[in-house]
Amino acid sequence: MIQDKLRGTGVALVTPFTKDAAVDYEALRKLLDFVLDGGVDYLVINGTTAESVTTTAEEKAKILQLVKQQVNGRVPLVYGLGGNNTQHVIDTIAATDLDGITAILSASPYYNKPSQQGIYQHYVHVANASPVPVLLYNVPGRTGSNIAPDTTVKLAGHDKIIGIKEASGNLEQCMYIAKHKPEGFMLISGDDLLTVPMTSFGAVGVISVLANAFPGKFSNMVRMALDGNYKDAAAVMLSFVDINPLMYEESNPVGVKAVLERFGVCSAQVRLPLVEASSGLKDRLNKLL
Repeated sequence: MIQDKLRGTGVALVTPFTKDAAVDYEALRKLLDFVLDGGVDYLVINGTTAESVTTTAEEKAKILQLVKQQVNGRVPLVYGLGGNNTQHVIDTIAATDLDGITAILSASPYYNKPSQQGIYQHYVHVANASPVPVLLYNVPGRTGSNIAPDTTVKLAGHDKIIGIKEASGNLEQCMYIAKHKPEGFMLISGDDLLTVPMTSFGAVGVISVLANAFPGKFSNMVRMALDGNYKDAAAVMLSFVDINPLMYEESNPVGVKAVLERFGVCSAQVRLPLVEASSGLKDRLNKLL
């Protein structure tokens, strides 16, 4: 089953840039080796952590092909493909080489703030147009609207919609989905620090930012939780409590790129309107590391 392929830790890959803000393809190869050697279970390409709103269609295509070639089937691949113009998302699906892609991850429409019926119809049209299964992505802090849990459950009845990355931070909402979803529909944590508690009531893993920088430690935590070893998993989770907020203090992926630079994986460079981590943020990260 496709769902078995997307169990555990998916890493929402950053896009490395050179100091002049060009895509650093060699650093991307280094990042791929780093996270795969750490034991992550699958990769998410072109998600919001990848700064997908500021990479071009040509860059996205080249990144996708590079990842496919380097990974060479070792782990499943999920491709981020969403937007707030439904027809444009459909057209982009048609124009994207999804051969070898296990599923697409599609963020709920941002800025428009559609009604629940609008969100529902958006996803139905996207799923109908997609040649591969679709993962919903609920991240109200970025989109300005929430996919209500009953909307998620309704969408779960579509044969092409196989799960949701839930980043609302609302555990009660996540529990509602866990209780009412059909069997086989995947609840995936979209909040790194909520992964262990969400696993306790039915989540099958996480799509993680921290796993870019701590792939081994984070993946082991998730595996312990999925095995029911919540005591040890919680101990690892608590070790991330101080550093996790710094990942988002100056917006994602500014924080995690600063950590990756410290580890020698890629530069901390981001693209405008984001700016590189401030010296104060880097100092606090360095003290924690």
